[in-house]
Amino acid sequence: MERTLAIIKPDGVARALIGEIIGRLEREGINILALRMIWMTEDQARGFYKVHAGKPFYESVTRFMSSGPCVVMVLEGKRVINAYRKLMGATDYREAAKGTIRHDYATDIEKNVVHGSDSPESAAFEISYFFNELEIFKR
Repeated sequence: MERTLAIIKPDGVARALIGEIIGRLEREGINILALRMIWMTEDQARGFYKVHAGKPFYESVTRFMSSGPCVVMVLEGKRVINAYRKLMGATDYREAAKGTIRHDYATDIEKNVVHGSDSPESAAFEISYFFNELEIFKR
């Protein structure tokens, strides 16, 4: 079993897509081990996205991610990183496959509704950024 971090971004929360996204996760058989709603400060968003510091989108993504509440979740399942990334769709929603979250709901390359870890290493950092082990359900 593998774990990953999922975020419903401020645009997804503002558009009342939390239930729809959680429903899609559950229908795919992905387990949710932890969940909370947060509102990151810009400094917290910078810390979370520090791997992208210096890239052209860094400032705008950290401003966006601190612009409203997000829902952060720890997901678990067999090859869940790939399974969730497939369900999310391509980062650029215009290239996302039909039926993916980003194809169906994204309005912008940055306002693309969801985030997911891209590797086991990223997942470990990202999960620990928002949750400690006591907050994560054990199956």
